[in-house]
Amino acid sequence: MSSTQERTPRDDAPAAASTAPGSGPEQQARSWKGVRALLVRLHFYAGVFVAPFLLVAALTGLAYTLAPQLDQLVYGDQLSVAKAGNEPRPLAEQIAAARKAHPEGTLSSVITPPGPEDTTRVVLSLPELGENQRTVFVDPYTAEVKGALTTWYGSTPLTTWLDDLHRNLHLGETGRLYSELAASWLWVIVAGGLVLWLGRARGQRARSARGVLLPDRSARGVRRTRSRHAAAGVWLAVGLLALSATGLTWSHYAGARFGELLDAAKGHAPELVTALPGGAEAAAGEHAEHAGHGTGHGTASADPADFDAVLTVAREAGLGGRVELTPPADTTSAWTAAQDDDLWPVHYDQVAVDAAKGEVTSESRWADYPVLAKVSKLGVQGHMGLLFGIVNQILLALIAVGLISVIVWGYRMWWQRRPTRGDRMAAFGRAPVRGAWRQLPVPVLIIGVPAVAALGWALPLLGITLLAFLFYDVAFGLYLRRPTD
Repeated sequence: MSSTQERTPRDDAPAAASTAPGSGPEQQARSWKGVRALLVRLHFYAGVFVAPFLLVAALTGLAYTLAPQLDQLVYGDQLSVAKAGNEPRPLAEQIAAARKAHPEGTLSSVITPPGPEDTTRVVLSLPELGENQRTVFVDPYTAEVKGALTTWYGSTPLTTWLDDLHRNLHLGETGRLYSELAASWLWVIVAGGLVLWLGRARGQRARSARGVLLPDRSARGVRRTRSRHAAAGVWLAVGLLALSATGLTWSHYAGARFGELLDAAKGHAPELVTALPGGAEAAAGEHAEHAGHGTGHGTASADPADFDAVLTVAREAGLGGRVELTPPADTTSAWTAAQDDDLWPVHYDQVAVDAAKGEVTSESRWADYPVLAKVSKLGVQGHMGLLFGIVNQILLALIAVGLISVIVWGYRMWWQRRPTRGDRMAAFGRAPVRGAWRQLPVPVLIIGVPAVAALGWALPLLGITLLAFLFYDVAFGLYLRRPTD
């Protein structure tokens, strides 16, 4: 949620009594205050130093949520047809028109229109484009070529630019560290803020749902800012935690750990066997996970008429809406037809088709996905704003605006808590006191240390930065204790 500290004598002051001799319930109660003091310190420093990364992620994410509308504004002539007809032309005719206008490269795949006002996409593979493709947009009712764009996994140049801005600030693999760092710390900040706010228990208002979910309008100054900051954080908590988790699944270091978890839990999507029955050296799932997503290398020998035949078989197999058809890479492999429907209920079925026999040779059904694979897939699609259409976009935009507001309120609290007396004026409020861990109960230390170590392994950037902070904190403490002349 953000950066603030609760430095009232009752809550967060390092009570000297907690280290005084004594035992029993009173001593134990005082020791548990150390947990809150530690959370205050962690929440404060994470907010101060990580919030700038979160702010950048929120701003770039907010821009990305507008990508579909911006695409229509910039590329509307290619993406949409001027007038929807009754029956689309055969795919073979549309492909022939696209290849006549763009004979370069090889035919990689064809994507059918998701709606009656959308164009057909003929995807070409060109070696000079690397992992990008050239996508030719064809009016499905007239077979007129509407234009061509260099795309990346089906994304337009504008969406690709916005995606790179959000993921890595156009700095490549190095830039990805910023987004992974933000996602790694986001859930720590949110969870810590929730515990602090829900554990305040100051009067009937704080114990009521209204006191937790709504800001206190009667408060003034820093109390009012804190109330807005915390109440907004409660409303945003689920969305922020979901964005943190899903963002980490395709990050560099934490994403690798997540992949290991999927391997151990057998949580991957079922593979589509693209080898033809009786074919030589079948390679199960060679194109399974990414087949049908514009990543194939294409084949120069694909007969345009086969696209219509394969689409017919795919429709009979239950694949409706937008379908991507990918020709086989060799004579021992089958065609791939992959459904891509992000509206609820979602449909991500895939089938392998023998075009010569007109039959399905293998299938991968969404209903057969393991639960972990389904959650991962839906989470990523939701993070990208692809689920449920405009509803998903609006929800992401609200979360982004809310996060920006929470961060601004957090920094405002830091400023409002600054000393203002003439003899000790400061630009910002003081940081929480050091040494809170000394007041932690022994069970918390016994459980917490291994848990933090495991968390650092699962989220390497979180672990590394936390170790760096601990090193700095210890070094700074030793500096303060140095003897002075």
